[in-house]
Amino acid sequence: MSTSPILPPATPLLPPATLGMLGGGQLGRMFTTAARTMGYNVIVLDPDPHSPAADFANEHICASFTDRTALETLGKKCAAITTEFENVDAGSMEFLAQLCPVRPSGKSVAIAQNRIREKSFLRDNGLGTAPFAAIHSKEDLGQAIRMIGTPALLKTSQFGYDGKGQATINSLQDAMTAFEQMGGKPCVLEQRLQLKTEISVVVARDIHGNTVAYPAAENSHVNGILDISIVPARISSALSQQANLVAQEVAKKLDYCGVMAVEFFVVEGDQLLVNEIAPRPHNSGHYTMDACLTSQFDQQVRAMCGLPLGDPRLLSPVAMVNILGNAWPVTGNPPWEAILNESRAKLHLYGKKEARTGRKMGHFTCLGSSASVAAELALSLQRKLQPHVTR
Repeated sequence: MSTSPILPPATPLLPPATLGMLGGGQLGRMFTTAARTMGYNVIVLDPDPHSPAADFANEHICASFTDRTALETLGKKCAAITTEFENVDAGSMEFLAQLCPVRPSGKSVAIAQNRIREKSFLRDNGLGTAPFAAIHSKEDLGQAIRMIGTPALLKTSQFGYDGKGQATINSLQDAMTAFEQMGGKPCVLEQRLQLKTEISVVVARDIHGNTVAYPAAENSHVNGILDISIVPARISSALSQQANLVAQEVAKKLDYCGVMAVEFFVVEGDQLLVNEIAPRPHNSGHYTMDACLTSQFDQQVRAMCGLPLGDPRLLSPVAMVNILGNAWPVTGNPPWEAILNESRAKLHLYGKKEARTGRKMGHFTCLGSSASVAAELALSLQRKLQPHVTR
């Protein structure tokens, strides 16, 4: 493969430039598909020899995210590099930035990948969050519980996702036990709120500081894992507009370049609180692939290449359902015809070799005349897809 020249930051990268992706999971796979469709070459760096993104990439560098030799190879071959997950080593991103543009920057990812830094950043910028306290040692727990109260959630500051790395806290003893089980590593104690609903907004910001936001998604979780996203979220237009503005403000304050998601809690009085920042395309934004003029992955390509951002408009109400490894029966495959026989549904499988409980294996979307109609169809297809699963 030919090496792509490194161009000045203001010069848009055009096909067939070579783009680099740190991470080869499903988000990397969908980015790679979008980039290849637009005419770009893609190199994926991921230690998994069965990386889903590698199926579509021009080249797969099978190495650790901290392997300096592999990183140097990637940086010298690519015109720009991005990432598909927030837990990538920020030092690796800073190293790569010496070789070619890295978007988003390691600095912005480092804030979002650590809950203490993330929540402190939000608080310091006047953005509402649930009451929280940073926990660095067991001695911090007593004062934190007196300040936050119970029930609360104890969350590891790093490497927690899909409900992992967190525990419900009803007493100081609960907190002590959970902190020990989490290895005594830094955590955040957060007040557990009574939620009306949860929403998220995917936002893109380009190299010139221009932003666009997608319609808010209304999200439901099961066992800490996103189950269904319904778009547009069934909330007031004023609240939806506020969420879009806050998400764009977060991207601006981070000096972010790329696609990111901001997750929100909606509590009584329609108060909007930021839950988490995801510095990458987001599971709840997969609906954009089938229901928007520009998908979040097309947008990721455009932002990293210095191109104008695409139009994010919603073309149809839509619902997106995650397909987990739970859908697989003891033998054989799920009844895919349940989805494929429906003209208003789209199936997306991620090419993962092994189905495990709780593992995201794919998703499907359903279009409808309204958000509720799309959601009703999606839930009926979900029941057909996994009749052996009790919900």
